[in-house]
Amino acid sequence: MKKYLLQSIRLTLVLLVLLCVAYPLFVAFAGGFSKGKGGGEKIIRNGQVVGYALLGQSFTKPQYFWGRPSAVGYNAAGSGGSNKAASNPDYQKEVQNRIDTLMKYHPYLQKSEIPADMVTASGSGLDPNISPQAAAIQIKRIATYRQLDEKTVAALVEKNTAKPLFGLFGPSTVNVLELNIALDDLKK
Repeated sequence: MKKYLLQSIRLTLVLLVLLCVAYPLFVAFAGGFSKGKGGGEKIIRNGQVVGYALLGQSFTKPQYFWGRPSAVGYNAAGSGGSNKAASNPDYQKEVQNRIDTLMKYHPYLQKSEIPADMVTASGSGLDPNISPQAAAIQIKRIATYRQLDEKTVAALVEKNTAKPLFGLFGPSTVNVLELNIALDDLKK
């Protein structure tokens, strides 16, 4: 009995030092080594912060690529999903409204061609990325509104597509803010 008690006390002390001292110190210093030094990776254009690389934001003008919908209005202070089930009538109405908006601006699409990430919010409501398929369905609209060749816009999407880590881990993604900045730079 005494043997187990001493082992338990030692294990408790080791875990106490590890989880209450070592880990918090590691986290505190790790922020200083990240790209944004713990304050987020700011994207700066012409000396002004236009957004953050890892936080989505709303783009509604037809000449820009649209990101994933947000259940929290892209509010980083209150991130979260809608917590509504797929069978919830209010949720179904929200998704249908998003589909209707997409179909209005993309009349050349079939409903079945709309990627899920264009009509459903992410779990955090702050996802800055869309799938390459979600970017691809918007190319024709962007090219039309900006009076650009579709191949030029498609090449820009391809250039701004991040491939999976080591070609294996995770999906390919497109950062909407960075793509829209590249799109604006294209006109200059």
